[in-house]
Amino acid sequence: MRLSEYWNLRPGVIAVIGSGGKTTLLRTLGEELAAKHRVVLCTTTKILPFPGVPLARTAAELAALGPRRLICAGTPLPGTGKLTGPEIPLKALAERFDYVLVEADGAAGRPLKAHAPWEPVIPPEAARVLHVIGASGFGRPIARAAHRPERYARLAGTAETATASPETEAPVLLAEDLGGALFLNQAETPESLAQARALARLMNRPVLAGSLWKGEYESC
Repeated sequence: MRLSEYWNLRPGVIAVIGSGGKTTLLRTLGEELAAKHRVVLCTTTKILPFPGVPLARTAAELAALGPRRLICAGTPLPGTGKLTGPEIPLKALAERFDYVLVEADGAAGRPLKAHAPWEPVIPPEAARVLHVIGASGFGRPIARAAHRPERYARLAGTAETATASPETEAPVLLAEDLGGALFLNQAETPESLAQARALARLMNRPVLAGSLWKGEYESC
């Protein structure tokens, strides 16, 4: 299954939020779309560079790369190994590329998260939002599985020591009401696929489940 086709992604700015695989999803979509289109990967927060993908910080560097199908636009953040947003405005990138894929959230490496009031940083140009959730967080204490665990627990109506599950994730998603297509990544076992189906029932909306590493997906 090609994810870009499943979500029927149209040209424009697409924001990826949540936790548990945003950067990998950006690259996966970028490589799929670059077969026929020009694609740029970037962020409104912080992101790790993409190995093997050319990087442009300025409009001049972008021009020097020529008509490549897949590039990353960003500004190196000294001492971190990460990139922040590019000096080139998103509007200008959207005029030059068919697809602008933006990582618009951070989760400190945790598979689940609750959002602070200033998160996610979805650009106003975004026409679509894709919301990633990490299935590896289920079955673990919220305190260890979630970014901003105190906020997650409060929205879930439970304690930080409680076990994260679809039953804790659904009220967090509903309370935050961020919209977007839901993707449960890291769902690689019959148990995690069952959790995806449970989450879909609790949300009363479709959830795509699967593994970006394996390239296997199931609509729930």
